[in-house]
Amino acid sequence: MVGRRSLGRQFGYLWAAFSVSTLGTWLAFDAFPLVAILVLHAGETEVSALKAASLAVGAAVAVPLGPWVEFRRKQPVMVAMDLIRFAAVMTVPAAFVLGLLSFAQLLVVSVIVAAADIAFNAASGACLKTLVRPEDLLIANGRFESTTWTATVLGPPLGTAAIGLFGPLTTVLADAVSYLLSALGIRAIGGTEPRPARTDRPRLRAGDLVEGWRYILTHPALRPLFFNTILVSSLIMATSPLLAVLMLGRLGFAPWEYGLAFGVSCVGGLIGSRLAAPLVARFGRHKIMLGAGALRACWSIGLVFICPGPAGLALVIAVEFALITCMGVFNPVFATFRLDQVPTDRVARTLSAWSVTGKATNAVMVALWGLLAAFTGAHTAILIAGLLMLATPLLLPRHDHAPLHDREPAASRT
Repeated sequence: MVGRRSLGRQFGYLWAAFSVSTLGTWLAFDAFPLVAILVLHAGETEVSALKAASLAVGAAVAVPLGPWVEFRRKQPVMVAMDLIRFAAVMTVPAAFVLGLLSFAQLLVVSVIVAAADIAFNAASGACLKTLVRPEDLLIANGRFESTTWTATVLGPPLGTAAIGLFGPLTTVLADAVSYLLSALGIRAIGGTEPRPARTDRPRLRAGDLVEGWRYILTHPALRPLFFNTILVSSLIMATSPLLAVLMLGRLGFAPWEYGLAFGVSCVGGLIGSRLAAPLVARFGRHKIMLGAGALRACWSIGLVFICPGPAGLALVIAVEFALITCMGVFNPVFATFRLDQVPTDRVARTLSAWSVTGKATNAVMVALWGLLAAFTGAHTAILIAGLLMLATPLLLPRHDHAPLHDREPAASRT
């Protein structure tokens, strides 16, 4: 078929492993919060703490795990991380069957899985580079992106429907099995992967991240964009567990309705990502980044008006669909702009500093909004987040900036 060029058997196994793991992850969309709500009867503060813990550990381990993975064979690291995630997640249904499941166990397992996720993702990018030619990387990443969105659309509705039919631990078990199948797929890649040589080149350390933050905060375009993206992401993450508790608790939505709302909304991500390039070609990158960035701030406040029944479900779908569509347009344009503004020798430090800040801020905001909801109620906490979101377009860069390579000659003359 035209456009379906083969990238080789080894990539096929990697893609299959990625696909089954991604589908398992999205089948188990918000599985631990759902188990905490439906089985352990947890409230807003506990569910927020559960999500915040995994985000916090992501920020904590991002620095040491990067260098650790760099000097090891990538396929064994990926297999090991899959097996660790399989073993950790399997303890949850086992404890449930034995009547021993506790909130503390969910907390510990979520932290282990988050740490293993970071190590796996660090290794998988390097592994992909060794399996496909440089000119085929865009095709390979396009297939991963398509797989991710497909799993995002299909997984939550199917997973929550399975919870309604077979019980709250069904998708947790499916997620665990997906890690085992992923490990088998990566093991099947085979080949001889040489051990990376240790060199005198500097590794990623805390000092390197300081240089990344310094570059971001002194750059006239990246600085406002940094604060904008961190704040938007953290406000969305902060209200996510509150919305789950609200819908599945006092508003009485069934798990399949909750999953359906998210799955249908994510179609907007497919639409937005397809529209991004044509819109940039017609209107220019800066206008689209500014417009989509402003529009994505307008929708979250609509969740304040959520109510029981079909009207409430339709409202959630409409708000989330509009938000995710705007994000689908904004995210690839923003990512390209950011890379254009960062010199090649600073990319790793700058993106790592950005990622660590995002994970840490998300963790703090999720925990803070859980406490806020405990004192004011979920609706009020969502309202405050929506009002803050409306102010985020003020942090978008107001002027267009040429790509870095277009500005270097002028800089060299100073």
